[in-house]
Amino acid sequence: MDFYWSFPGVNGHVSRGITSGLFWNVNITALVITIVVTVIELSAPSQASAAFIILWLSFLMVANAMFHVTGAVVDKRYMPGLITAIVLYLPYYFLIVGKLLQRGRLKLISLIVLALLGSALMLIHGYLVIFRGSRLF
Repeated sequence: MDFYWSFPGVNGHVSRGITSGLFWNVNITALVITIVVTVIELSAPSQASAAFIILWLSFLMVANAMFHVTGAVVDKRYMPGLITAIVLYLPYYFLIVGKLLQRGRLKLISLIVLALLGSALMLIHGYLVIFRGSRLF
């Protein structure tokens, strides 16, 4: 058993836990999508690319961070991904949000709506894992 799997995380809440293979597949896919979305935003900035990056990063980074922080609070112990969520995900997300707002690429109300839409599935998944012992996938 490697270091990651010795902490409770999702597997401490859900009877059919995630395997190491599934963990890596999900995380590598998320990294590739993040790179693609970022490259599109940097190379061809538009309202659509700004909206898409907020949708994706709200799902991947903000809702994921909320899931990890909530899990750590509920479990009263470290949850894998907590440090990454706080130290990397949230600062990166708010850096991107700040730049888009500062440059007038998105209005605040649009950003809020996009963030809520983007984060909805991960928030539902996090709720199911932490409070119901089930999951979406």
